[in-house]
Parts: sequence; C-alpha cells; structure tokens
Amino acid sequence: MGMLQYDFMQRAFAAGGIVALVCPMIGLFLVLKRLSLVGDTLAHVSMAGVAAGLLTGFNAMLGALFFTVAAAMSIEYLRRMYQRYAELAIAIMLSAGVSLAVILIGFGSGDLSQLTAYLFGSIVAITLMDVKMIALLGLVVIILVVLLYKELFFLTYDEQGAKLAGIPANAVNFIFMAVTAATVTITMRVVGVLLISSLMVIPAAASVQVAKSFRQAVILAVVFGEVAMAVGLTASYYLAAAPGGTVIMTAVLMLIIVLLFKSGRAKLTTGAVGRDEVG
Repeated sequence: MGMLQYDFMQRAFAAGGIVALVCPMIGLFLVLKRLSLVGDTLAHVSMAGVAAGLLTGFNAMLGALFFTVAAAMSIEYLRRMYQRYAELAIAIMLSAGVSLAVILIGFGSGDLSQLTAYLFGSIVAITLMDVKMIALLGLVVIILVVLLYKELFFLTYDEQGAKLAGIPANAVNFIFMAVTAATVTITMRVVGVLLISSLMVIPAAASVQVAKSFRQAVILAVVFGEVAMAVGLTASYYLAAAPGGTVIMTAVLMLIIVLLFKSGRAKLTTGAVGRDEVG
C-alpha cells in the first residue's frame, strides 16, 4: 500500500495496532463492571496532564500518565467512600479533571499548539518516542491483565463472592484502575482525548452481542478494535481527516452491522420456530 511508504503512517499503524489490542480488552471489563464512564473521566483528566506537560516543557504523555493514575486511584477510593452512590466518584473526578484542565490551559504561557492533536488525535504527530512509550505501556498492561485474568473475571461477575473466596479485591481493583489509566494514556495520541472511551467501549459493546463466552467476547472485542483501527487510519490518510473521528466512526458502523445481524438472525429463528409449531 502506498501510504505505508511514509514513516509517519508506519508509526501510526504500529501505535494503532497496540492501542486497538489493549483498549477493547480493558473496555470489556469496564462494560461488564458497569464502569463505562471511567474511561471518559480519565480521558478528561488526562487533558489536564497534557496541558501541565506542555506548559512546563515536560513530556505531555508522562504528564497525562501521572494525572490519570492519580485520578484512577482517587476514583477507586471514592467508590469505597460512597458505596451506595458509587457513580458519584466518577462525577467528582470528571468535574475535578475538566476544571483543572481549563485552569492550566487558561494560563496559556507555554506551547499549547499541540492541544488539538491530543484532543482529536493526529497520525502525523506520532513520534518514534511515542511509539516506544505506547509499546512499553501496552506491554505492561497486557502482562498485568494476563496475570490477573482469573481474579478480574471473578470480580467482574461477583465481587462479593470473590472477596469470600479470598481474592484481594481492593488490591486487584486498584491495579485494574491503574492499568485503565495507562490504557487511556497510550490511546490519546492516536484517537484523541475526546474519543478514548469510545474505542474502549464500542468494540466491547459489539462483542458481547455475538459472543457465547467471556473468552470469545475478549477475542471478538480485540478483532473489532483492530479492524476499526486499520480501516479508520486508512480513511484518515485518504480523506485527510482526524484519525479519532474515522476510527471511532468505523467502530460505530461495525456495531450497527452487528446489531442488525443479530436482529435479523433472531427474526429468522423466531420465524422458523413459528413455522415448526404451525406445521
């Protein structure tokens, strides 16, 4: 393909491939734990980290990682403080993250020209250093998820039962939130801060519609994410559009196709059963 002759497209596909592997995997746990908005909250908090990094001349991605990990730990702590109103933790951190980002951006004395690239993603802005950091953080996320797979699976479906079985729920949940924060950080360079949670949630939402087991849902979510990323980056190149928009719109179209497929198959099954009963 002609576009792959350019270094920036090679970097975009390398970073996008890692992101599309990690995001749906983490997103599936968030969807099943009914914590879909955590990704959106951490994405908004990461904007404050990016602004702080650009203002101070520090690495923006490391700044976002520091802010999102701190926010993830705070969300998990607040969820325990408000056990009957756990959604308050997300609302509180979302408000804190957005307000802090607005304040830092308002200072405006540093170089904030790159903010648009972080908001909507940019395939030309991904540097070799970004790819290395995304690969390193992505590897850490994958290793932790593999090591804690059984504990996360148990906690996702029955947290009380997991505690009674001796699983250190608090420690595992804190680690999972930190892993989610790292996933948000590596994703923002490709699809942008405003669309991070979409890449985490939409492939997972499509996979649970057709999967027959949890393991199959994980595999399908990753497949949907990779296809959306490949098609979206290609469309971004040829349409000269922001990759965040093209990647997420591809994922949305895939979700619609899956829902139509499932609906059509259900109608065919119902019709066949009806004919059998009449016969």
